[in-house]
Amino acid sequence: MAITLVNPSGLPEVDAYRQVSIASGAKLVFIAGQVAWDVKGVTVGEGDLAAQVEQCYLNIGTALAAVGGSFDDVAKLTVHVVDWTPDKMPLLMEGITRAAADARVLHDLFSVVVHLAPSPVVVRVPTVLPGYVSLDLQARRQQAELDVTRWLADQGVPVIPPSPLVPLEPVQRGGFSMTFWQFVEEGRGKEPDYVANSEITADLHAAMRAYPGRLSFLSAAEPQFIAEGLALLEKRPDLIGPADLDRARREWQVLEPFVRSRTAFEEAFPGIDLQPIHGDSPPANIFGGVDGDLYADFELVMLGPVEWDLAALGPVLESAYNRSAQRNGMRPLNEDVLSFVNAVGMLRVIASLTLVPQLPSLAEYLQPAVDQWQRMPFAGGMAE
Repeated sequence: MAITLVNPSGLPEVDAYRQVSIASGAKLVFIAGQVAWDVKGVTVGEGDLAAQVEQCYLNIGTALAAVGGSFDDVAKLTVHVVDWTPDKMPLLMEGITRAAADARVLHDLFSVVVHLAPSPVVVRVPTVLPGYVSLDLQARRQQAELDVTRWLADQGVPVIPPSPLVPLEPVQRGGFSMTFWQFVEEGRGKEPDYVANSEITADLHAAMRAYPGRLSFLSAAEPQFIAEGLALLEKRPDLIGPADLDRARREWQVLEPFVRSRTAFEEAFPGIDLQPIHGDSPPANIFGGVDGDLYADFELVMLGPVEWDLAALGPVLESAYNRSAQRNGMRPLNEDVLSFVNAVGMLRVIASLTLVPQLPSLAEYLQPAVDQWQRMPFAGGMAE
């Protein structure tokens, strides 16, 4: 049975659920309310909320399986918690996670992404982060991502949305901050079409222009990460040579004022509008679902020039973007701004070398970008 969740205009938008659930199919199944009883009717996890939630979800899964269904077929799920307070959310999510006996790791590079099967929920847990990123800062970024993607989904933009089964907020547990997303089946055997992805990035920018929420200016540039990373690299000649480090530090002296100050940026690039943007190379973050492509991974969403989202992708993909931008009534990419964002992006690459001790495979991944940086004009020509 196919389930579509919507919020009709004229009704309030609620973070934790949708106002209307549309079920299309020939069979309706109604399941009695489930409590933390095992098959013998014995209470499980007395005094332990996580254990009780786990048992409730296992019972629901058993009932669904008995009629040939799964959590993918659930049109409405109501959760009652005695004496509920927001601080119980981590225990609630822990119980759901533990009930996901068929949990499957989907990705495990910078974040661990797990499908909490049989529930149609995916949890994403960032695990490789710069040292300056506190749990509170991470949660603020994640909240911005959840808010933007929920808004885009409500506008009909094809995006992987937050899970409607979980409140729209990050959950902190065990020193990590995590978010929960709707599970989407990936289309197998489909190679990414980066030209097409660059074209639909302009469509995304057109949609994001109307986003009403507040976003930070050029936050994805992570100026603190760059500054601290260059300082740390002084003690790691095994990661970067002294000549390259000296160049990076001198480039940062030129570029830093325009990254940290919106006023300085606007004075350097008059007429360049700033708007909500994806923040992390959207042409490389298009998810190929079985029912079509979806925008994904808005972890670095911010306010900035659209050029940031096309940084370091080259003239072919820039031209593809410009064609679609023209169709959307938007300006083409500005060459001077592209040079600037390319230069800043490369310094983020250099700073990312400090993460190699956490993730050794990152060194090989970053090396082509370091080689490209060595051939680029100094500071993107901003020093001229």
